[in-house]
Amino acid sequence: MTQAAQTTASQRRTRLAGRDVIHRWEGNPIVSLEDIPFPCNTVFNAAATKIGDHYLLLIRVEDQRGRSIFALAHSEDGYRFVVDPEPVMTPADTEPFATYEACGIEDPRITCLDGTHYVMYTAYSHYGPRLALAKTDDFTSFTRIALISEPVNKDGALFPKKINGRYARLDRPMVGSQGNIWVSYSDDLIHWGDAQVAMTTRPDHWDCVRVGASAPPIETDQGWLEIYHGVKDTAGGPIYRLGVAMLDLENPAKVVGRAAIPILTPREYYERVGDIGNVVFSCGAIVEQHTGLVKMYYGAADTCICVGIAKLDALITRCFEGEDSG
Repeated sequence: MTQAAQTTASQRRTRLAGRDVIHRWEGNPIVSLEDIPFPCNTVFNAAATKIGDHYLLLIRVEDQRGRSIFALAHSEDGYRFVVDPEPVMTPADTEPFATYEACGIEDPRITCLDGTHYVMYTAYSHYGPRLALAKTDDFTSFTRIALISEPVNKDGALFPKKINGRYARLDRPMVGSQGNIWVSYSDDLIHWGDAQVAMTTRPDHWDCVRVGASAPPIETDQGWLEIYHGVKDTAGGPIYRLGVAMLDLENPAKVVGRAAIPILTPREYYERVGDIGNVVFSCGAIVEQHTGLVKMYYGAADTCICVGIAKLDALITRCFEGEDSG
């Protein structure tokens, strides 16, 4: 091997050693402002689901008034999406939702539970953010169920099955500038309680300021796999990264494994430069049952939607590697 070839091989090994567990699709971004067929200011994050062989993204975009609304995008391969010509969900104009959605609806997460698709989202108003829940049969019309938290609360994600006979969710109430992931339960999807802290921030880590649920929990033999986001403040501003943890199947307030390092961190230009730089933020992931691949959809720099791919087994293994496993 020539010296030049050796140098190239060494550089390649260095790059591969520094890559994230999540592999970015080479065609990223998959949805940008130019792909939205109606007037809007920017593109944020997307919930994801798959019905048969059809992929759907419920995308948070900001309209020209400055409020967040939801658009719907379709794909046959999970990579190339076409966005509907009009928004599919906008802030409510009837009470009790209108007051608490006056500033927008944000960061949806889709969960299919007992054959129904539920959308947990953030209702935003001058009174602060709080969680809301809707359901849909066709992703054309949405029935609002209830406002389901007090303020200030965000990052709600519904589990895809009942736990010990009750509905369960993850959320992120705030105490000052500190935010941890909690789990709470309900008998009717409307009234929630028995709240317990599940996952906290970690001093001197990449997730030392805030953590919050990203994709809805994924059931595995080892526990509930949770892709979550963490925030660290720096002199140049906050950095949003994505991590992974494993929660106990019967008691999801118990963390049985948690990776010490992120699975995705802002590196590419489209993740580092945008309306809010240095942000990767997921609201949805799809497990391909026949391949064991996870397609994770994430917002980059509050400006576009991207997709990353990883083996489910690799994400599970990462939960039990490092200083914070077990």
